[in-house]
Amino acid sequence: MLLSGGATRILARALEGTPSARGDQNRSRFDNLKGDDMKKVLSFIVLASMACAAPAFAADPIVGTWTLNVAKSKFAAGNELTAASRTYSESNGTYTLKQSVTTADGKTNSSIAHYREGAEVKQPAGSVADTVTAKKIDANTWDFDLKKDGKAVGHVHRAVSADGKTLTVQQSGARLGGGTGPETLVFDRQ
Repeated sequence: MLLSGGATRILARALEGTPSARGDQNRSRFDNLKGDDMKKVLSFIVLASMACAAPAFAADPIVGTWTLNVAKSKFAAGNELTAASRTYSESNGTYTLKQSVTTADGKTNSSIAHYREGAEVKQPAGSVADTVTAKKIDANTWDFDLKKDGKAVGHVHRAVSADGKTLTVQQSGARLGGGTGPETLVFDRQ
């Protein structure tokens, strides 16, 4: 990281000579700093710390609540949905998806799924799949392979738009609302 000229000079002044080199064991390296210089150094340290820590706290764009945009979605024949919502959360690299769908006949189905980058994760009993394997393509895109009894039962490709407002889910195979066949679900961020 590059330091500005003023901050570099102030920091250099503070660090010139160690206490043992000067024979003064009771002084710290920062005793040379007074008033405004000390404020500048402390401000620089705080800003540098925040800049370095920011990527660690950047939330995944999927985290949050999404509502199905029925008009923009394309359903397999006979598998239309009238409503759906998804809520994604993340803790220590493991993501949780809580979803609810309402089918054309008015039935509502809910489920919870868990996934982790590069790992085959066992799913709760009663899910459409026993395990889900997730692969992160880029910051906004993931692919998922669903298995039941060790056999592939579905694939999901999920992407969040660059502006973070739209979620597109392309899936084939087994799904929560029942039925099979390809479909594209479009969700709006809430």
